[in-house]
Amino acid sequence: MNQKKPSSLARILGYAGRHKNLTILGCILSALSAVLGLAPYLCVWLVARSVLAAWPSLDGAGDLGRFGWMAVWFAIGSILLYFAALMSTHIAAFRTARNIRRAAMTHVLKLPLGFFTGNQSGRLRKLIDDNAGLTEDLLAHKLPDLAATAVTPIAAIVVLFLFDWRMGLLCLLTMVLALLSMCLMMGGKNAGFFHRYQKEIERMSGEAVEYVRGIPVVKMFQQTVYSFKAFYAAIQDYSNLASQYAMSCRTGQTCFLTSINGAFALLIPAALLIASGGDVRTTLVNLIFYALFAPACGQMINRIMYMSEAVMEADEAIGRLDEILSQQPMPEPETQKRPVNAAVAFDHVTFTYPGADRPALEDVNFSVQPGEVVALVGPSGGGKTTAASLIPRFWDVDSGSVTVGGADVRELDSAALMGQVAFVFQDTRLFKESLLENIRAARPDASREEVLAAAHAAQCDDILEKLPQGLDTVVGARGVYLSGGEQQRIALARAILKDAPIVVLDEATAFADPENEHQIQKAFETLTRNKTVLMIAHRLSTVQNADNIIVLNEGKIAEQGSHSALLEKNGVYAAMWADYQRSAQWKVGKEAAV
Repeated sequence: MNQKKPSSLARILGYAGRHKNLTILGCILSALSAVLGLAPYLCVWLVARSVLAAWPSLDGAGDLGRFGWMAVWFAIGSILLYFAALMSTHIAAFRTARNIRRAAMTHVLKLPLGFFTGNQSGRLRKLIDDNAGLTEDLLAHKLPDLAATAVTPIAAIVVLFLFDWRMGLLCLLTMVLALLSMCLMMGGKNAGFFHRYQKEIERMSGEAVEYVRGIPVVKMFQQTVYSFKAFYAAIQDYSNLASQYAMSCRTGQTCFLTSINGAFALLIPAALLIASGGDVRTTLVNLIFYALFAPACGQMINRIMYMSEAVMEADEAIGRLDEILSQQPMPEPETQKRPVNAAVAFDHVTFTYPGADRPALEDVNFSVQPGEVVALVGPSGGGKTTAASLIPRFWDVDSGSVTVGGADVRELDSAALMGQVAFVFQDTRLFKESLLENIRAARPDASREEVLAAAHAAQCDDILEKLPQGLDTVVGARGVYLSGGEQQRIALARAILKDAPIVVLDEATAFADPENEHQIQKAFETLTRNKTVLMIAHRLSTVQNADNIIVLNEGKIAEQGSHSALLEKNGVYAAMWADYQRSAQWKVGKEAAV
């Protein structure tokens, strides 16, 4: 028997922890505040009755002052209760939103790399930050208002029938018509609008981030937003959806506004009919009361509509967060093995990216012995980076196995595996932190002296000398930015500080100028000394001295061997080497164009 899934509100409150009681207290106080807020209307009726009873002289209306002060104190009490309610719910909301963001980010860190390659950064930011913000707004404002909105109609119905049931029934009828109009707008074919609306917002947010990243290209080639079809299509789809919804709500919105504002127009003829067969003075007092109370009922219906939207938004928000939290992290082994050395081996490895038609790697076999330097080369899309990413288990293989020190990476604890491998990416990203913290990310407990030593070994001395605060300079703040080659050297300093026995280099000189490349090569010597090294290279000059060169083509090993042995085979590598030699001799100028 399937268990019923908890409501979105229950799941949100599940993140509140011990602050859940504050949320409940805030809702109770808000409900009491709403009920107390109706009391001044009763005082108005008492004032009107006293005035008309003493008319034309007010000498007999001695209770006017008392009724007036009663209305003031009821209003002040309602305000104070609502203030206390908001204080309670805000404290709980901030803690809950923090817990949601923390839970989402903690879970994200456990997800495989494939999750991030398949999801835009703008989409992930919206999923985590914006949706957590929606839940915060729900708990801080909407939930106490929802509690008040739930209690107020009951109290209002009692008040409506307290003085004249006929006028009360008339006001109630307009309220019912307004509610039916609201259901017309939010039900039927519009029932799934908020789901589609959030989908389009999420899509537009993701495409906007990608568009902003491409602004240099936009300016360089004088393009407009229309040239970025994905972003433009997202804007158009969002606009069309909003327009269609607005058009579909015309009838319902008209009926809704007419209903909540029409009670006053009906009260006057109703009062005339009632007065013709009864006490005119009492009817006039009741008319004054209902004329003042009817707009309050309209506001109450308005709040019900907005609260319904808020609940749907929160339901969508928690549903979006579930998209992340439902993603399965890499499974951890129940019994953990330990690598006996720094050897790496691929044993009949086949791997296919999710959604791909053909394998990125197919039946790949090779090994890297401790202390060896092995290079992966081949055409773009041949599977070099894929093979390297399987070592630190960014993905799990479809078949075969990847072993580190004789242990299958799937049988190693993720922390232990990451401790064995230092990975230098082709596209290095630095945090908006000091260089000290950027390098220390490899080993958080490292001392300042150890970080400086790693920076020195990575040939970063010139970088530190030119920066205003040296190692304490914050990257990305106050115009401090590093070139691609300088960022690579900082990444190498991280790897040196980590001092892992296995080093994976993913074309680490790709963005380096000649000066930076020379310094990076010197840093390589320090980083790779007595280490097991797997390097991905497009510049074949960097792999000539490798112990073994593996040529990957279309996900398969085309050939492997030393530089000289592969040249003698006159195969794929020899052809690549010839192309590389020709490209190295190419020059810009008239002669090159001939």
